[in-house]
Amino acid sequence: MIDTIVARVKGFFLEPVETFRQSKNDEPRAVFTYFGALLLFYAVISSLVRAVFGTGGAVGIVADLIMTVIGGFVGMLVFAAWVHLWVYVVGGREGIMQTVNALFYGSTPGLLLGWIPFVGIIFSLWSLVLYVLGIRDLQGISTARAVIGVAIAVVIPLVLIALLAAYFMVSVVSVTTPVPM
Repeated sequence: MIDTIVARVKGFFLEPVETFRQSKNDEPRAVFTYFGALLLFYAVISSLVRAVFGTGGAVGIVADLIMTVIGGFVGMLVFAAWVHLWVYVVGGREGIMQTVNALFYGSTPGLLLGWIPFVGIIFSLWSLVLYVLGIRDLQGISTARAVIGVAIAVVIPLVLIALLAAYFMVSVVSVTTPVPM
């Protein structure tokens, strides 16, 4: 199993399109095992990095590790369902498991190197590119449709978060009374 994971990792870094094509018929168990192994690696390393730069001690590291693994799995499954909705709207009809495959496998760069402070964002963006390539190849749609589906799925939550943050900022500023000097 480790050999398969290592081969997939190399493939998603060096030949992502071919690796996605080879993974089209992967069993859900293999996809979930791959993602789980990389997520566990990410959780351990990122928890240690946060412990070095923060506080919390051993209990904080363990809690952070558990929350990262559970949150990562649940969050990615919810995200996969959300992306699949938009992929379906733009024409993807190969089923939700192909979307799950694209996202779980596409997360490879972000999970392996996204924990690195400041430069990790580059690998998260590379994962976003892999999401598009995976959706395109595994759902059998054009690149433009894959970009549109993934972009809508990513932009809508970002806009909602920005609006929510703006609302709270305005609320705090408008409710706070100035202190006389």
